[in-house]
Parts: sequence; C-alpha cells; structure tokens
Amino acid sequence: MLDQEDLKWIASVSTELNSIVQQISRYADLARRHKGEHNYLDLLGERVEFASRTAQALFDRVTTRILEGASAKTKSDERIKSTLVPSPSATASPPAAQIRTTGPGIDPGKAVAENGSAALGIPSTARVKNPSGNREYLLLIDDEPDVAEIAAEMLAEEGYKVIIAHDGFEALKIYQSAVNQIGLVILDFFLPVMDGDAVFDELRTINPNISVVLSSGFAEQTKIRALLARGLRGFIPKPYTRDKLLEQIRSTLDAARESSC
Repeated sequence: MLDQEDLKWIASVSTELNSIVQQISRYADLARRHKGEHNYLDLLGERVEFASRTAQALFDRVTTRILEGASAKTKSDERIKSTLVPSPSATASPPAAQIRTTGPGIDPGKAVAENGSAALGIPSTARVKNPSGNREYLLLIDDEPDVAEIAAEMLAEEGYKVIIAHDGFEALKIYQSAVNQIGLVILDFFLPVMDGDAVFDELRTINPNISVVLSSGFAEQTKIRALLARGLRGFIPKPYTRDKLLEQIRSTLDAARESSC
C-alpha cells in the first residue's frame, strides 16, 4: 500500500500538475487573443503533452502500489490458511503475477523528473556565452542583438555562463528545460508580441521562486512597483554600466542564496 514517501510524492506531483493546468489555461487565453501566432500553440501543445505524462505517472504509481499491496495481502492470507489447515496433498501455489504499469526498472516518480523540465538541462539549440565559466548560469532576454551581446560579454568576462534569448517564447522554452540550472533571469521590459509583464508571469508559473531582474530604458514606475510586489528581485535602468550590471546581478544571486538557506 501507499507509504509516507508515496504520499509526499503524490502531493508534490499533484501540485505540479495543477501548475501545468494553470499554464495551459493561460496559453489557451493568449492563443485566442493572438490568433495566428503559432508560438502560443506550440507552448500549449508542449504543456498538454507534459500534463498527460505527469498524470499517467501519477496513475501508474498509485496503481502499482495498490496492486503490490493486494498481492502481499493475498500471499499473507494463503500462508495463514496453509498454517491453520495443512494439506499434505496440497501443492505450492505459483507466485502471484506482478503487474507493472511502467517500464522495467522505472520508478514513476523518477520518470516525471527525467521527462519533465527539471531534468532536461540546457537545450542544445540555446546559445550560451562562456559555457565553461565558473559562475552561475544566467538567462538574458533582450530583443536587441547588440545590447544582448554587450551585456553577455560583460557577464561572461566575470565568469558567468550566459544563455541568450531574443524573445519571450524562446526564453520560456529554455527556462522550462533548464529551470534547475539557471540562477537568475535578466528580462527586458519591452519585447515583441509577448512583453516583459507576460514573460515574467509565465516564468513565475514555472518556478514561483525564480530570481528575475528587470532591465529597461523606459518603464512606468507603477508597473515596476507592481512587478516588485509580485516577486521581481531588482531593476537595472538602461543604458547600464558594467559596474551597475555586475553589482545588481551579484547582489540578487547572493540574496536568493541566503533566503534559500
């Protein structure tokens, strides 16, 4: 039957599944509002597929534990019966067949981790500046190639590994695949089709504890305050200097590390 670890796993996966369903709802709404924008449909399809795999793993684990418990009870009853009513002519009953709902040697909980975003690592198609750096992975989202290149170079020279994305859709796909590796996101406020507000909300849906620093040459103070209230960790006004950029990134990463201890 289900033990304490099973119950913890079920609670965790159920929470994750609920988060995925919320993402699906948001992507469906965005797809309706931006008809003809295939990126939203792609993201919607990916989330639906992941939800299906997660739900199947949840069903598999519960079913497997129930069947294992039923099989153990049957064997126990047979042992008690054979002890109380011995029969010289009785032959040993064959072992109960064990029904598996997953592949050989695969634990459903592990399957979710391996198939889900947390275990995929940095996508091979992502452009990474200084991949062998000795500091954290940063995701830099900016639709201006020159600005992104200069900022990435500054950070790379300090040892950071910088993944560059030029729009919100690309950034979300990268973050979904590398959520455990990326220590901080530098997000431009003005992006094509999907602006910084929407990207920030989607990133927080994937990881509520994400560290995001907003970067913009112009942004309304009311919007910045609203984002800070929703979990934004900092703001870097453009054009930023090397010292200002590095100071903000380091202080944000250190603060996030201290809060997690």
